[in-house]
Amino acid sequence: MLHWRRLLRPLAVLTLAAALVAPTGAAQAASAPSSGWNDWSCKPSAAHPRPVVLVHGTFGNSVDNWLGFAPYLVHRGYCVYSLDYGQLPGVPLFNGLGPIDKSAAQLQVFVDKVLASTGAKKTDMVGHSQGGMMPNYYLKFLGGAPKVNALIGLAPDNHGTTLDGLAQLLPYFPGAEDLISSATPGLADQIAGSPFVTKLNAGGDTVPGVQYTVIATKYDEVVTPYRSAFLQGAGVRNVVLQDLCPLDLSEHVAIGLTDRIAWHEAVNSLDPAHASRTTCASVFE
Repeated sequence: MLHWRRLLRPLAVLTLAAALVAPTGAAQAASAPSSGWNDWSCKPSAAHPRPVVLVHGTFGNSVDNWLGFAPYLVHRGYCVYSLDYGQLPGVPLFNGLGPIDKSAAQLQVFVDKVLASTGAKKTDMVGHSQGGMMPNYYLKFLGGAPKVNALIGLAPDNHGTTLDGLAQLLPYFPGAEDLISSATPGLADQIAGSPFVTKLNAGGDTVPGVQYTVIATKYDEVVTPYRSAFLQGAGVRNVVLQDLCPLDLSEHVAIGLTDRIAWHEAVNSLDPAHASRTTCASVFE
């Protein structure tokens, strides 16, 4: 017998994500420059010579997904930029829903703009959820690898997701898969075993020259199983958040929006020469 409460948990998390971004999107849309990020006059320092590009997740946008983490980076001296991608016609605020290969092309244009503005030769990237996975397409198929030093994923769905088993039920509902593919292709692309995921990971997870960090949480209810986030290959570091702090209960949404322990570890990957140990106390740093 199916445990319906368990199957509905991922949908509840997606609903929570939508609720978190919806109230503030329109009001905050102009807040990024005054908050210190998306400042196109910013020039990287010798201490932090690469600009950081933040890539939001599904249902997110360039502001609300990063209201916590972007100022966290700016305060530490980084030039920080975030983009909107994967928009659907007639759907405001909720992005990351379009075909992921087209979203990767949007990222390509944005990275070129950041490099031209800052004069840097490479960027670093931090992405949440789809935003940690989608850049892999840019790196592998759109020539992005020479322009990216490091890719850090916060709960990325690098090998797709079963949505806690819910996706495996789609074949039992005639027309459901076609409906998702036509209405929200970005969601369909993220289902484990989809043509997009198959193409993305064919021939290996990584490309030479890029340093990869994956920070996953065992309480993830959207990327399931949570270890499907992990990458294999040279230059890869896979981290379980609870190995850093067993008390951290962050799930899929919180790891990107509010979790300073995950952020501290992300900064360690941005500046490994000055990394400090990430512990439960990192929440106060």
